[in-house]
Amino acid sequence: MNAKLLYRIFPFLEWFKGYSKDAFTRDLTGGLTVALVLIPQSMAYAQLAGLPAYYGLYAALLPPVVASLFGSSRQLATGPVAIVSLMTATALEPLATAGSESYIAYAILLALMAGVFQLILGIVRLGAVVNFLSHPVVSGFTNAGALIIATSQLSKLFGVYPEKGEHHYETVYNVIREAISYTHWPTLALAILAFATMILIRRWNPRIPNVLIAVLITTLISWYVGFEEKSTTQLANIKSEMVQAEIARFNEFVREIEQKTAERLSSQRLMDSLHNAAIPNQEELIRLKYDIELLNSQIKEQSEKTGLHRMNLRHIKCREFVDASGVSLFYSEADGLPEGKTNGKIWRLSVGNKVINSEAIPIVSGGAVVGHIPEGLPAIKMPRLDFGVMVSLLPMVIIISLLGFMEAISIAKAMAARTDQRLDVNQELIGQGLSNILGSFGQSYAVSGSFSRSAVNLQAGAVSGLSNVISSLVVVAALLFFTPLLYHLPQAVLAAIIMMAVAGLINFKAFIHAWKTQWYDGFIGIVTFVCTLVFAPELDRGIIIGVILSLLLYMIRNMKPAIAILSLHIDGTYRNRIRFELDQCPYIAVIRYAGSLIFSNVNYLENQILDTVRRMPELKHLLIVGNGINEIDASGTDALSMLIDRLRGQNIDFSISGLNDSALDVLSRSGLRAKIGPNNMYHNVSRAIENIWESAHEHSTENKCPLRDRPFKPIPIDAQARQEMLEHDANTDKDPHRHSGE
Repeated sequence: MNAKLLYRIFPFLEWFKGYSKDAFTRDLTGGLTVALVLIPQSMAYAQLAGLPAYYGLYAALLPPVVASLFGSSRQLATGPVAIVSLMTATALEPLATAGSESYIAYAILLALMAGVFQLILGIVRLGAVVNFLSHPVVSGFTNAGALIIATSQLSKLFGVYPEKGEHHYETVYNVIREAISYTHWPTLALAILAFATMILIRRWNPRIPNVLIAVLITTLISWYVGFEEKSTTQLANIKSEMVQAEIARFNEFVREIEQKTAERLSSQRLMDSLHNAAIPNQEELIRLKYDIELLNSQIKEQSEKTGLHRMNLRHIKCREFVDASGVSLFYSEADGLPEGKTNGKIWRLSVGNKVINSEAIPIVSGGAVVGHIPEGLPAIKMPRLDFGVMVSLLPMVIIISLLGFMEAISIAKAMAARTDQRLDVNQELIGQGLSNILGSFGQSYAVSGSFSRSAVNLQAGAVSGLSNVISSLVVVAALLFFTPLLYHLPQAVLAAIIMMAVAGLINFKAFIHAWKTQWYDGFIGIVTFVCTLVFAPELDRGIIIGVILSLLLYMIRNMKPAIAILSLHIDGTYRNRIRFELDQCPYIAVIRYAGSLIFSNVNYLENQILDTVRRMPELKHLLIVGNGINEIDASGTDALSMLIDRLRGQNIDFSISGLNDSALDVLSRSGLRAKIGPNNMYHNVSRAIENIWESAHEHSTENKCPLRDRPFKPIPIDAQARQEMLEHDANTDKDPHRHSGE
């Protein structure tokens, strides 16, 4: 195996060419610095994805190492990121309850599928497929995604538990309403402290790991003051008939949903088996499909009722009273409180999506913390394959794969420009794909390149991917020895970390810049932004609409390429006569066509030329300037052939100039080159006019031809320039040496 092939298969071997002790020191510093940001960020992003926080640490183990070993960028830090985490939650929300065993299994499966898709694209050298996501689409989605991510953390900041709406903006409204009704002030205070710590340290010294400092301070405070305060009680100890009745109704609806969900699953499995039969029973399939649709409708109706009762239970505020035997009794404030001593704390029911156990009803008075994190490394095992789920996940897999890779490659390109290193897009796809595939065997969810951690890596002076290996080793140490220290980390602080991280993704100036450059790019970005916000949490709709709009406007632009009639400009070049107010030769029409000559626009060119012919009754020669024609298809050659016949039928000669080799080859293969004639094909417009001018102007009465005689136009001088010239002349007249010859 030669060295070139070896480096191609194992690109990380190039790290050690000329590697020195100083380089290792810089990689060690970079790896340790990134790890201090990676650990709290990865936990925060895992919760954004709807997973337990420690799954973020699992995603920070194998993926950074594998992506560095097999990618082409030496500073790109791979791992959990905000946008991919949000897209993961979007993809899995319709399939399972966030945090459940099935949800976790599907998240790992999603990572495997995304990795396989990226790996295939990289192997077959299709890295350019990411161009289908244009910059305006990505910019619009990223800005909307950042706002969605930030607002999705508001409930954790205020310590409230709102009901999820059908759309994200409805959920945000519910959060605001809940926060007005009841805000857990210690939770909000710790969040504000985390924000202040990160902002102040970042301004004071950006090299200090502000995220880690915020985590350490708030976790110590949480542990010291007993921030998490939760307990359980029996239904009999809640002295409120209203609360007891509400719990009974809630449990009734939850049990009905569980029953109907089981019926739906059974019907779905039966329908799948019938589909796979050699001769499917169509009547039975139709009946099962109807049953499933009916069950879906009933489950949705029951879920809405359950949500109302869950919201009612969460709104109940209780006070704790201890009776003579030392038993804690809880009274609802709405029913009135008895006389007696209370500690003044407000207790609330912790209600989820499951049946409430009347013997152990969870109640909380404090704030939410990360809680127990399993010690040790995750087990290495094959992700659980479910082909039915894989089919439903496929559209989101494609979007997550392309969007995640676009984020990674954009960061890698920016760093490559600063470090002057060679970047291979397809090799980077292979690295990202393998990181997701092998990561899924280590219980990781989908990952990508991180802008913030890559920037930290670069600033710390890392020179190779070894820094990412060191970061992962630090995460290994954290999982083995330090998980108990993370128990008291407040959830509100993780929310603050996420909001600080995504703040850098918001860039509304990109819309203004795109609009100034091309209005349609700005329009695409704004439409993608608005649609993503409106349709959230179904984020794929925003991207799909943006991509379709991009392709549609691209097709419209190609249907009507720019066409201009040229005349000789004062500078000796041929310019658009309308734009520069130039005269027109009545005998020769020089038409510049800036577009490919294909099926979608041949009629447009033909109509424009025939309109020009009708407006010029003395026309004798038509010249097409084809420097912008990069492609000609069969429709283009046919239309051009018929156009030539039509012009020659009206005694109008035809010439063409500026065609590239590819277009000339098409004309040769189609026989059109011979029909036009070698004497009517020119390398440039100047040579063409030089050759056709005499014959076209035979018997002409034209004194000056706009195609050969440069126009005379006085140079306009504004008032300020005129005044400066007058002052200069006046000063020159006063100069005593003006006439002395000096």
